[in-house]
Amino acid sequence: MNTVLGRRARLLVAATATAGLVLVAGCTSSDNGAGGEKTAAGGVELVKAGQLTTCTHLPYPPFQSEIDGKVQGFDVALIDLVADDLGVKQQILDTPFENFKTGAFLNSGECDLAAAGMTITEERKKNVDFSDPYFEATQAVLADKKSGISSFADLKGEKVGAQAQTTGEDYAKSKGLDPVSFESSDAVLNGLRTGQVEAVVIDYPVVQGWLKDKANADAFQVAEQLHTGEQYGFTVKKGNDKLREAINKAIADAKADGTYKKLYEQWIGPYDASAASPSAS
Repeated sequence: MNTVLGRRARLLVAATATAGLVLVAGCTSSDNGAGGEKTAAGGVELVKAGQLTTCTHLPYPPFQSEIDGKVQGFDVALIDLVADDLGVKQQILDTPFENFKTGAFLNSGECDLAAAGMTITEERKKNVDFSDPYFEATQAVLADKKSGISSFADLKGEKVGAQAQTTGEDYAKSKGLDPVSFESSDAVLNGLRTGQVEAVVIDYPVVQGWLKDKANADAFQVAEQLHTGEQYGFTVKKGNDKLREAINKAIADAKADGTYKKLYEQWIGPYDASAASPSAS
């Protein structure tokens, strides 16, 4: 397998409109720095006092990416709601995606949860506990318009790319392809732009975001949308039921009061009730 790498881990403070409210108005007696109380509202134990530490993998728009020096996106905004309920602020740690499959950063106490557009699978459930599903995703084949590729079937014998450790890569392999493995979604797009690959298999919402750029829309097209039945969930350390329940409550409340729909339209696009309200796995 050909793998294209190049990554750095860095700590970034999540800053959206919601995060700003958390920073200003969400401080409680728990927000006392490293030596403060690590128990948040509802008895949720945190790895660091006064903050909800989220592991993610940047960039993965529209779910999380750095925009104007701030980490923003659909996942970020939803977890801001959890942090708000807990009376703390959210802080984001950018980490390699493969660690989400193993739960390594959760088990080591570096993060409270992981939010990375992560598909719920039985294999991953062996290492982490998932929240209720919050988004139903599909895969897509994005191809160079000059390639002649018009469907997934056309990928046979072509140079195809996918993001490493993702279900898109797994799907391509399961169908007999040997995709070039890129370390991030940005690297996947760059591989397509520079001709390293003729097409890529990746989550459709990511493709939607790319095609908002005129240069991408002029050069590439969705050859096929693949309905794979995937659902996204946030993950916590095995047995961390209080945090998992807090996440589930925040998601349910957001759907009930219209906040989820507003965030969906802001980050994903026109509201799709079927994608927004997957059944619990």
